[in-house]
Amino acid sequence: NWILEGLMVRYPFLHEEPVGKSVMGRNLTVISIGEGKKHVFYNAAFHANEWITTPVLLKFAEDYAEAFSRGQQVAGVPASWLYYGFHLSLLALVNPDGVDLVNGVLDEKNENKYLNQAQQIAALYPNIPFPQGWKANIDGIDLNLQFPAGWEQAKEIKYAQGYETPAPRDYVGEAPLTAPESRAVYDYTRANDFSLILAYHTQGEVIYWKYLDYEPAHSYRIARYFQEVSGYAVEETPGASGYAGYKDWFIQEYNRPGYTIEAGLGINPLQMDQFAKIYEDNIGILTGGMTQLF
Repeated sequence: NWILEGLMVRYPFLHEEPVGKSVMGRNLTVISIGEGKKHVFYNAAFHANEWITTPVLLKFAEDYAEAFSRGQQVAGVPASWLYYGFHLSLLALVNPDGVDLVNGVLDEKNENKYLNQAQQIAALYPNIPFPQGWKANIDGIDLNLQFPAGWEQAKEIKYAQGYETPAPRDYVGEAPLTAPESRAVYDYTRANDFSLILAYHTQGEVIYWKYLDYEPAHSYRIARYFQEVSGYAVEETPGASGYAGYKDWFIQEYNRPGYTIEAGLGINPLQMDQFAKIYEDNIGILTGGMTQLF
């Protein structure tokens, strides 16, 4: 949170808003920039071992805010045009407890109860490396399998794959929206009127743009623009992971453009030596989520 505090101090025109708490009581904080009517929402780190997406969004917030304060451009776009045309909200860390687990900092904070619980869950899934294979929240629920869009199908698929109990990944939970982090994202979305959402994950250098047969207006055109500026492929989500995600629910609920961006290449968690390339590849997507809404 000290990173967010630094941003708020340096750029007083940013707004911050707590939108919920994690299992361990950490604040889930949205930062917003801009005064425009069109509201867009980007989030990152639904999955613990995909934490490199968090600094991607935070660096974008910093670069955009700095460009606005200096009257400059961000990724070739006048920051003032973005600021007065759009309202951007960023939830850079959906799963703080899981990210701390993967990065080995839980025990430093004397949170042994949660660490022990995670170790017990992981012991039931010995084929998943611990902690680096951990995607779930600290309770062993996969936060991106918690949304009411094909949740029963997701449950059937994941149970068939052997994820019937809390697990490091792929456990859908007892019911949709039982994990506080997923619930917070859901409630925040319901409380706003987003024209477009981006959900940042790793890895694969792929843009997923569809849910079932929903094709929101301009959705494919924007996906193709994202492809042009990033070099990422545009694909339909594979069937085995094509349900109960945040992007799926947003498209189903609002019939507006929603995207899962799978950044970077390799085995999660991606290392920071990929960060510069990931950021460079994605800066055009991050601005394009606004500029392409015409």
